[in-house]
Amino acid sequence: MEIVILRDAHEVGRTAASAVAALLARRPDAVLGLATGSSPLPVYDELARLHAEDGLDFSRASGFALDEYVGLPGDHPESYRSVIRRDFAERVNIDPVRVHSPDGAAADLEDACARYEQAILDAGGVDLQILGIGTDGHIGFNEPGSSLASRTRIKTLTEQTRRDNARFFSSIDEVPHHVVTQGVGTIMAARHVVLVATGAVKAGAVHGLVEGPVTAMCVASVLQFHPHATVIVDEAAASALDLADYYRHIYDNKPSWQGL
Repeated sequence: MEIVILRDAHEVGRTAASAVAALLARRPDAVLGLATGSSPLPVYDELARLHAEDGLDFSRASGFALDEYVGLPGDHPESYRSVIRRDFAERVNIDPVRVHSPDGAAADLEDACARYEQAILDAGGVDLQILGIGTDGHIGFNEPGSSLASRTRIKTLTEQTRRDNARFFSSIDEVPHHVVTQGVGTIMAARHVVLVATGAVKAGAVHGLVEGPVTAMCVASVLQFHPHATVIVDEAAASALDLADYYRHIYDNKPSWQGL
């Protein structure tokens, strides 16, 4: 696991986006894993800029969203299908048909989960998964206590997560209680995971992810077992890390040929 500590959210977004750009240069038909929430927004802003100003090409790429609320129609402004379209897909030249989301409105949710898992496999798996992290250490919507071997399935949100997400709705009463999410095992199957976190509110979760024990109570800690995980955080999110100076030293002295 590589820990990259940067000054602010803008630098976090720029650095994470550079990993996506490098991947597309090597493999134009790459499969991207797409997270929602506040943390990935600077990444999508920078990818949109790279597309508009430098011609970064997404025309052969495809994407899979991490999760979706159960019960929200796909055209609801806060459905993650809508959010991914608004924050990312409509700002670059990716084919909308190639941007996939779990079906949280399916009549048979168990079957929809299995089909989504299979669709990822049929696409060849995710080359680069963008992740955020919840204040309780969740990735995707794999809440504390989730199986670290889980695959795409239905999950019940904690009240903390519902409170955190209430800012996107008129009130917490509108936040669904259930979601469809890629599982921890699904996320771990991605060939490269890039997790971004900004702000002091994420400091405790980042500490648990990087320096805590591997435990289902901080699901993101499982990334300590991933063969290629990059954690990119700003100074505030890194404020609880005991070895922050060491991580800075490692990054500052990386060989020039070694990318993210």
